[in-house]
Amino acid sequence: MKAPRPAPTFFDNATTWVGSPASVIAHTAFFIVAFLAGVIGFAEWDMVLLVLTTLVSLEAIYLAIFIQMSVNRQARELEEVSEDIDEIQEDIDEIQEDVEEISEDVEEISEDVEDIQEGVEEMAEDDAPPPVEGVVVDATPGVDHVLAEVKKILKELEDLKAQLPTKPEPASEMPESVSLGRKIANSLKSKKPKPKAAKKIA
Repeated sequence: MKAPRPAPTFFDNATTWVGSPASVIAHTAFFIVAFLAGVIGFAEWDMVLLVLTTLVSLEAIYLAIFIQMSVNRQARELEEVSEDIDEIQEDIDEIQEDVEEISEDVEEISEDVEDIQEGVEEMAEDDAPPPVEGVVVDATPGVDHVLAEVKKILKELEDLKAQLPTKPEPASEMPESVSLGRKIANSLKSKKPKPKAAKKIA
């Protein structure tokens, strides 16, 4: 789930407005009015230039302060994003380890099931009744079913490992990746099988 984006502050709005077309229009209109006031004699030129220069200087000073405050805030946000990336990378590593462990366990179970199947087939061959014409007897339907299920689980694990990202996603997508990583980790931990040693049937 994405964290709510903080509301823009007054300083953010001020720096954003200064870089907008509306700011260009407002400044142009202000300068035209100031120069017209001097041309038509509404105010003395010295006073017009003094006021205009003072206002422009003050505006430049405050804008520089606002911009620096915005830069500092963005630097803090980038540092937080960097920490989130490190946490996501750790989550991905843990998920990959869990998937590898489960894959190894399932492979061991698959080997045990194959051994059991071989033993059952040998017993079926030794104790099989005389064949009846037109009748086919499957001696190991249960074992075949278990083996098919194990192979299916192995395939799902391989697909899951292929879907795991090897590198952190961009910062804009990072929160969704965190949610996906946690969901996969919780799912794997809740469904992780506990292998049991199977006895080979002679």
